[in-house]
Amino acid sequence: MTALLSVQNLSVSFTTYGRRIEVLKSVSLDVPEGAQIALVGESGSGKSVTMKTIMGILPQPPAKIDGGAIFFDGRDLLTLPERERLKLRGTAMSMVFQDPMSSLNPVFTIYDQLGTILKYADRRLGRNRSGKERKARVLDVLAQVRMRDPERVAASFPIMLSGGMRQRVLIAMALLSEPRLLIADEPGTALDVTTQAQILKLLKDLVTEKGLALLMITHNLGVVRETSGYTYVMNKGEIVEHGPTAGIFEAPKEAYTRDLIAAVPRLTGRDQ
Repeated sequence: MTALLSVQNLSVSFTTYGRRIEVLKSVSLDVPEGAQIALVGESGSGKSVTMKTIMGILPQPPAKIDGGAIFFDGRDLLTLPERERLKLRGTAMSMVFQDPMSSLNPVFTIYDQLGTILKYADRRLGRNRSGKERKARVLDVLAQVRMRDPERVAASFPIMLSGGMRQRVLIAMALLSEPRLLIADEPGTALDVTTQAQILKLLKDLVTEKGLALLMITHNLGVVRETSGYTYVMNKGEIVEHGPTAGIFEAPKEAYTRDLIAAVPRLTGRDQ
């Protein structure tokens, strides 16, 4: 299967107070068209730096890309002119962030925010959509993420919505421009367990229905088991193990992977 996204030997370092620190060390991973892939590791393992480098939002400096390539649909993102890369961001590839309250502006309604994002995305893509058409698209996407009353939600401010509803708004935001790749950064971690499960199921259902590729960034192997068919395990800036998710769980090769699996909460107090 052809990779829609292919990260090849990516190395990134940070320089702080005159000291250079290697953060990513020859990281390689593939996300085929329509596949559901996970990148898992504990906090500080390099997952977020990988994600930010892919999306082109890594601050440089203090970061520096020391080597490697990131191909999206056959084009190396690291050599694209900034204008071309910006055109892809939020359109062909979108992100679902983990914290709705820091991603949504509290002083604007949901429609104001989604409509503005859609307007700028249309401008990047050369589309000429009327205000009425934009509103229809926003309401349609809110319905797609299973909002019961899209009109009411669109007219609401973020504080008027529950945590689960705000997370659904972020998913709707990512789907506005019909991307081919979704990168989900710890979605639902700020929610209770039941609501998080609902959000993860919704995300999986949507990418399956639309045939999207999904890269799930998480520290939780329990989430990986529910959402991904193939898993990359990251530790200290390196991919230490990868393979079909079922195989990772049944026969992990690395001690680090076994430790992550052991950290997954169980429903009983003892092994079954």
